[in-house]
Amino acid sequence: MPTQKTISPVDGSVYVERELADPAQIEAALSRAASAQRSWRDVSIAERARYCSAMVDAFVARRDELATELTWQMGRPISAAGGEIGGFEERARGMIGLAEAALAPVRLADKPGFTRYITREPLGVSFIVAPWNFPFMTAVNAIVPAIMAGNTVILKHSAQTPLCAERIQQAFDAAGLPEGVFQHLHLSHAATEQLIRDRRVDHVSFTGSVAGGAMVERNAAGRFIATGLELGGKDPAYIRADVDLDAAVEGVMDGAFFNSGQSCCGIERIYVDQAIFDAFVERAVAWVRQLRLGNPSDPATTLGPLVRPAAADFVRGQIEEAVAGGARAWIDPGDYPLSVPGSAYLAPQILTGVDHSMRVMHEESFGPVVGIMPVASDDEAVTLMNDSAFGLTAAVFTRDMAAGERLAQRLEAGTVFTNRCDYLDPELAWTGVKQSGRGCSLSRLGYETLTRPKSFHLKHA
Repeated sequence: MPTQKTISPVDGSVYVERELADPAQIEAALSRAASAQRSWRDVSIAERARYCSAMVDAFVARRDELATELTWQMGRPISAAGGEIGGFEERARGMIGLAEAALAPVRLADKPGFTRYITREPLGVSFIVAPWNFPFMTAVNAIVPAIMAGNTVILKHSAQTPLCAERIQQAFDAAGLPEGVFQHLHLSHAATEQLIRDRRVDHVSFTGSVAGGAMVERNAAGRFIATGLELGGKDPAYIRADVDLDAAVEGVMDGAFFNSGQSCCGIERIYVDQAIFDAFVERAVAWVRQLRLGNPSDPATTLGPLVRPAAADFVRGQIEEAVAGGARAWIDPGDYPLSVPGSAYLAPQILTGVDHSMRVMHEESFGPVVGIMPVASDDEAVTLMNDSAFGLTAAVFTRDMAAGERLAQRLEAGTVFTNRCDYLDPELAWTGVKQSGRGCSLSRLGYETLTRPKSFHLKHA
């Protein structure tokens, strides 16, 4: 039986090994999901909420165990890993709370002799493909709303984080969720594509690379099913001259380096008013130098390894190419003995003297590096921020809230922030433009992507 192995970035050991689902197991899961959905769609929203709330209770009760497993699967420092369990809970309970209003029938104005209204009908079976970088929070974005909307779910998690799928399954099982409403499968790439093509799958939610999103579109083509694609970013921040400099540095640098930069909505480009550029860089470099790169199971570690050595070497290549092109690297990699070519451990880096011809300023890095450029005006900042193939989030740091909001309106991004970054509010729509994807998750609007409208036009006899 073919297997998948999870190589821990902590020490290069095989942390988990699982058999991949065979055709009979895939067929059984699809049959259970389709059969269960026919009855689950008739379960009240209040009853669905009870199951999902009980699942969250069972899940968070294992916080410490889940955090430790997360660290060993993908390298998040143990000091920060528990925060993902809290984020899972926040998003799950937020979407549970929004369901009743979001899924309520739309009542129209009275029209003599007629009853008219619109309901939100579940799509059917939702196939969710989740990534490794925030494996619980990205998965819950799709799972809980899909189930609350009356769909059934099959989850395929990243081969890097297979235990995350199993732990969510165990939490739903502990909640007593009816069989077939939530299932997980460990799948090969070929089997994943097969599932997308299966006529019993009515919706696909994918979070991952642009190439992965293209794979979903190819396999869903011609079936006219709903797809939600969140494909990453090259997210910018602009630091205006009027900021509280220390607060801006703290906020934007944490947004760039949290999770070793492995966040689709992390800050990868910073534009700073030239009047404060030198002061900002000085403080930013000091902030980065206090990071401690090390074994993520050590509570003192604040910067863990990247998910695999190849990912670290990719970012090293971007940095080396930028420096060869005239950029200045402010951090000496020699200060970080673990950071050597071929290792998943990578020294953090700040680059100045960069421009948009360099890969590090236009190609997604997904690592602990950020390029910083001076700008002469708001207009220049907006032009550079929008000069990207991606558009997931963007941030403006300023004391002038009116100016910040005006700038936000001009930015090509699914979410715009002022004075914060790298955060997802479950009451706001999570979406992107350009190569950051299509569709919408979370918020009341997210429920519209998991249902179809059905109109009732009833003439009185």
